[in-house]
Amino acid sequence: MSDHSGERAPNRPDHVGGPTLKLDEFLPYRLNVCSSLVTQALSRIYAERYRIGVPEWRVLVTLGEFGMMTAKAIGLHSHMHKTKVSRAVALLERRKLVVRKANRADLREAFLSLTPTGREVYGELAPAALAFVRQLMENIDQADRAALDRAVSKLIERSKQLSVGVATAPALR
Repeated sequence: MSDHSGERAPNRPDHVGGPTLKLDEFLPYRLNVCSSLVTQALSRIYAERYRIGVPEWRVLVTLGEFGMMTAKAIGLHSHMHKTKVSRAVALLERRKLVVRKANRADLREAFLSLTPTGREVYGELAPAALAFVRQLMENIDQADRAALDRAVSKLIERSKQLSVGVATAPALR
């Protein structure tokens, strides 16, 4: 890489024989940045008032939506590692927001559900989260919202396929 004088630009490596990967244009990076910023903004709704983090929020809203589930099912649904789910459940149990009930068919696992207090918190969080999404999307045209939803759904499905090896990127074969 060089500037107009023919000299190599400072702090810019020479790329021999391959395309330059521009991080700010790289879709996985852009999706990660978007996810991080949205998560930070959304967490303002629940972090201060309820003193919970992202993993606890995901467990709480998953149980609020689906009712009784195992920690493993929560992890699969929310794409969280079992250790993160376990820590989140432990904190929510200490806070009396989640209760554990033994699974008599398999004593290695337990069914989790929201306590009355947990349901109350969910009842306050859900409308606030939905209002946040409306605010987030307010500057996107209605037609673009539908296209965004379709594109995100397709990206999720394709990422699932790629993550289990259904297809590999040409450069990685």
